[in-house]
Amino acid sequence: MENHERKIIHIDMDCFYAAVEIRDNPELIYKPVAVGGSAQNRGVLCTANYIARKSGVHSAMSTAHALDLCPDLIVLPVNMDKYVAVSAQIHEIFQRYTNIIEPLSLDEAFLDVTESSKIHGSATRIASAIRNDIAHELQLTASAGIAANKFLAKIGSDWHKPNGQCVIAPQRVDYFMKKLPVNKIFGVGKVTYEKLNGLGIQTCKDLQDWPEESLTREFGKFGSALYQRCRGIDSRPVEVRRTRKSISVENTFSVNLHDSNACLTAITQLHTDLLKRLKKHKQRQIKSIFLKLKFDDFSITTSQAQARKAELCLFELLFKQKKAHTERPIRLIGLGVQLEPQNAFSGTQLEFEFSEAMAS
Repeated sequence: MENHERKIIHIDMDCFYAAVEIRDNPELIYKPVAVGGSAQNRGVLCTANYIARKSGVHSAMSTAHALDLCPDLIVLPVNMDKYVAVSAQIHEIFQRYTNIIEPLSLDEAFLDVTESSKIHGSATRIASAIRNDIAHELQLTASAGIAANKFLAKIGSDWHKPNGQCVIAPQRVDYFMKKLPVNKIFGVGKVTYEKLNGLGIQTCKDLQDWPEESLTREFGKFGSALYQRCRGIDSRPVEVRRTRKSISVENTFSVNLHDSNACLTAITQLHTDLLKRLKKHKQRQIKSIFLKLKFDDFSITTSQAQARKAELCLFELLFKQKKAHTERPIRLIGLGVQLEPQNAFSGTQLEFEFSEAMAS
């Protein structure tokens, strides 16, 4: 099916974890609220409501810094079981309108409603109906983007947040893209954005003036993606069957680790947690293992090795190899495995990792 024939909806819940907590405790409605780890344990925020965001608070920010910005911030602990349960209710609502659903996380998903007969096949009205169902049944708000492909739909869902929706009709794509800032393109982070600006590229219209060969020369393989995205082109289908590519655990320590023996003890504990998670995926073949270290200056290094088993001695070897090159205290350690692709996949499976760093 051609790109222009598709009807894709991207649904994104508004500050999901915080919204669920506020719903369950109405006394929090007019207060700045965030969900995440404690400042004492150097925790990180998962999300914050829009009142808190006015003070500059945002997800992935350290809780301590968030409290500096917003001293009245109420930081609630993560209740992942609750969020998973609510997410399941949201996905039940999605399934009333289509069975072609690609979950991205607990709080967002792509829906292909191209063949849906609901509400006369109108993607715009289906998105409105989904948002109304979520609001009335779950007392939560969601934003939606409606377009002919996933890239545009995801941009649209962010356009009128919170509790809004944006339709990017096929005839509007060219006009819409020319005005779009390049940092709205998925994959354009701080470094790429600075490089683009250094080349005089600020909008997608500026980017459209560059030949694909020139972008590839400047940005490697990502140059081809930039060439496509700045024109609103995206041929990726909504994939119902998503399978995990990796499994990992990590921990941010309340006190930096200076001693290698202390680090090895922490690795042993993390290894036990990793094996527990791997038990749920006995049918999957391990392709490689990896180690992640974050130092006191927030620099990060990773190391990977081909392996068929997640043996403790291999993680210890990776650590010793990395630690031999630095004496910096360690703030975080993570262990993980990459999994071989799965050839057969039965049924829709929704799995999520929750970082130990968030729960610290």
